[in-house]
Amino acid sequence: MIDILQIDPQNRYFRNLFLEFPFQLYKNIPQWVPPLAVDANRMLDQRRNPFFEHGRAAFFLALDAQRIPLGRVAVLDNDNYNQHNHERTAFFYLFECINNPEVSQALFECVFSWVRSQRLNKVIGPKGFTVLDGLGMLVKGFEHRPAFGLPYNPPYYPSMVESAGFVPSGEMVSGYMSSHMAFPEKIHQISELVQKRRGMRVISFRNRLDFKKHIPSLQALYNASLEGTTGNIPLTPNDVKTLANQLLWFADPKLIKIIMKDDNPVGFLLAYPDISAAVQRSKGRLFPFGWLRLLVETKKTRWVNINGAAIVEKYRGLGGTAILFSEMYKSILKGKFEHADIVQIGVENEKMQLELRNLGIDFYKTHRLYQRDLLNK
Repeated sequence: MIDILQIDPQNRYFRNLFLEFPFQLYKNIPQWVPPLAVDANRMLDQRRNPFFEHGRAAFFLALDAQRIPLGRVAVLDNDNYNQHNHERTAFFYLFECINNPEVSQALFECVFSWVRSQRLNKVIGPKGFTVLDGLGMLVKGFEHRPAFGLPYNPPYYPSMVESAGFVPSGEMVSGYMSSHMAFPEKIHQISELVQKRRGMRVISFRNRLDFKKHIPSLQALYNASLEGTTGNIPLTPNDVKTLANQLLWFADPKLIKIIMKDDNPVGFLLAYPDISAAVQRSKGRLFPFGWLRLLVETKKTRWVNINGAAIVEKYRGLGGTAILFSEMYKSILKGKFEHADIVQIGVENEKMQLELRNLGIDFYKTHRLYQRDLLNK
């Protein structure tokens, strides 16, 4: 017997069942990296998660007759997304399930029922609460540990989702860059030439306080970079404040770069040390000593994650990509890293993929988004 419960996240017992289930599911899978416990709890907390200022969510838990968890899923209704994209779409997220299609089907039927009750007509996912939440379902690269914050799932998940009526709606590829690669000096030369001719320059932050001062500018820059795109969500002031707080304690501000045109920010590069190995060792817990493991890892890791690179539409054709590529490689060398994960470039961005492949980037992981259209009755 399968019992599906819509849990109240304020109920500590059921919240803990929901959050602890992946630890049982992945206990024999060495690649999996748990979320940070503080972030996982914040997601479900309506008082601390700024998503709930402009959205609603439901959380479902599948239990067997002995009340042992078999699966879970969240479904989100994001008003800001729907207003920006002129849609009536829900997201599914935090999907985890044993290898049993009956359980996954029962979970998704509850998702569909909730979506219809909100008068929405489509479900896409996996897609989370914020732009830093893991996006998509892993379909290639199961043998590799994910970059910090990116999804990992067993190989049987895609077939489960497709059995529930979902169809692929987009893919993102992640690439590997080595500090030992023969990076073309010409890219650095083009970057310098473009900056000189177009009145552009690259700035980075000296320290965390300096980074905090620029948070409003980063929000405006990110939202401006969405111009001409679909499927994205503008950041609110509270969104960007929460994201900045998540990054600040382990990010190196010197790796976060802004492209300026005169006195206006027009592009950005977000990179940070990969702390996945320490998160695995601490099982996602900061206390009592997990925070120390993570702090040490930020200093000794040889991996860096490049998790965001964009330039506003007006300057995309003016050599801006050469600046981004040049700064990507400089970030590796400056931080004395040996490896970089360039995460989740949309497959529709064929030009950037081709340019990165020509630089020697190996796209070795693929995540896929799914969607299912629903008919409201």
